[in-house]
Amino acid sequence: NFKNIECRDAVLSWSSKQPELDEHGKPVTRWDGRTTKPHPVTGEEVPDETARVLSFRYLNPKKAEWPQAEFIVGNPPFIGAGRMRESLGHGYATTLRQVYAELPESCDYVMYWWHKAAELVRTGGARQFGFITTNSLRQTFNRRVIEPHMKADPPLSINYAIPDHPWVDSALGAAVRISMTVSKKGCADGQLNVVTEESDQGEQGALIACRSISGRIHSNLSIGADVGSAASLRANLELSCPGMKLHGAGFIVTREEAAKLGLGRTNDLERHIREYRNGRDLTQAPRDVLVIDLSGLTDEDVRLRFPEVYQWVSERVRPEREQNNRQIYRQNWWIHGEPRRELRRALVGLRRYIATVETSRHRFFQFLDEAILPDNMLVNIAHDDAFVLGVLSSRLHVTWALAAGGRLGVGNDPRYNKSRCFEPFPFPEGNDSQRARIRALGEQLDAHRKRQQALHPDLTMTGMYNVLEKLRAGERLNPKDQAIHEQGLVSVLRQIHDELDAAVADAYGWPVDLTDEQILERLVALNHQRADEERRGVIRWLRPEFQNPEGRMQQAIAAESEETA
Repeated sequence: NFKNIECRDAVLSWSSKQPELDEHGKPVTRWDGRTTKPHPVTGEEVPDETARVLSFRYLNPKKAEWPQAEFIVGNPPFIGAGRMRESLGHGYATTLRQVYAELPESCDYVMYWWHKAAELVRTGGARQFGFITTNSLRQTFNRRVIEPHMKADPPLSINYAIPDHPWVDSALGAAVRISMTVSKKGCADGQLNVVTEESDQGEQGALIACRSISGRIHSNLSIGADVGSAASLRANLELSCPGMKLHGAGFIVTREEAAKLGLGRTNDLERHIREYRNGRDLTQAPRDVLVIDLSGLTDEDVRLRFPEVYQWVSERVRPEREQNNRQIYRQNWWIHGEPRRELRRALVGLRRYIATVETSRHRFFQFLDEAILPDNMLVNIAHDDAFVLGVLSSRLHVTWALAAGGRLGVGNDPRYNKSRCFEPFPFPEGNDSQRARIRALGEQLDAHRKRQQALHPDLTMTGMYNVLEKLRAGERLNPKDQAIHEQGLVSVLRQIHDELDAAVADAYGWPVDLTDEQILERLVALNHQRADEERRGVIRWLRPEFQNPEGRMQQAIAAESEETA
């Protein structure tokens, strides 16, 4: 009766749509993203270039207007930013992003609903809104939509939220984790419900127990220390980066395949077929694979110098890449989709670097040899000092990373986001003795785990840290756990971590027994202090010889120290 529910596109409207035409007046088409055919040589399934769909132009596009309502509720589509073109069409995704130019292109589709509802509520067009979204709402790329509304005039406040909740229809195929948010105009405290227990009830869904907390709810759906307010520090910039994004499984080869392509007999090929590691290689058992890396070479260079490699990539990578929507991927089909030139530049001159798995149940860091090329699912820190490894491996940083990075996926595993976990993190200064102690323990930690894994090839990092978690919780070890405990010498691992935690706390000048909330409060305060220093030109570079080779800021720090004294 209210006539306020309409069946149409909720975020975009247009007068009409027409097939997009090329410069010759012919319709523009793209691969449908699904249809494949066997490659005539390899037999592998590759895109069928004859399976085409039209690309459309949307005429007179604008933001959709919503019917007048007091309350807005919904469960908008769960489509990630990376899948919008595939799911909605190239023309639609492009038009949507042009119309909503104020939103980052990295945000998920659901955030267009959140943004529209927030604007209406803030400006008095509605009283409240409540949405079910994926739990990626708390991730950095979506918080960039939420935070401006919470800081606007008038502001928006979240007055009810569940940060992470199982999707109860998982038995019917929707196996995801969700967030729930309710918001209203003004600055007000809210109620945060945190899931404490989950029990799968089969087709009946899940039995959920929660605890409720009251207070100001931040954009990362937390109460307490506002980790989301921490700013990236220049001191940490240009050092962290994800690994290579291949956009072509054909780049990965076995050692036998690499030998057939000329590795070991063709001069200089060892620079372009390299050791390769992804997240599973670090958490579980290494796959023992190599990767073809032709960054810096033209296609003609590859064909003339490494003809076997050229033919391999042409047959196994090129068919897929030539159907990609991005022109640069189509044109540079022999090079990784994201070759990470900034990471390569940062790694020059280092004998090793630090890596962690982006999404993993346990947050651990380890050194990788400079010859290893990292996968996109590894976050890499271009530093070879065990002091940095030690600080990152400590409880203080892991607590920070868990709060700043959020969780992702059906497994609800913690995610390490470089722009929220690493770049804003304020490292301790410490004196020479304190830094040397952390450095020594960092070396011990890395060497211990690698030594035990070398002695026991089936021993995994996940297994060791599962047992370490049980030891700390005082749980009884089952026979499998006991075997891992003996192989990994997990009690020794625990002692190294305990001593490292104490050493890092000492370098900060803090007690070792702080609660998680106290750690976060102190780190947020220190981040704000460091950000203020940096605005005055005082930067505590983490790797000054690379980040600030001319040494300008060291002089500024010395001058300020002199003035303070």
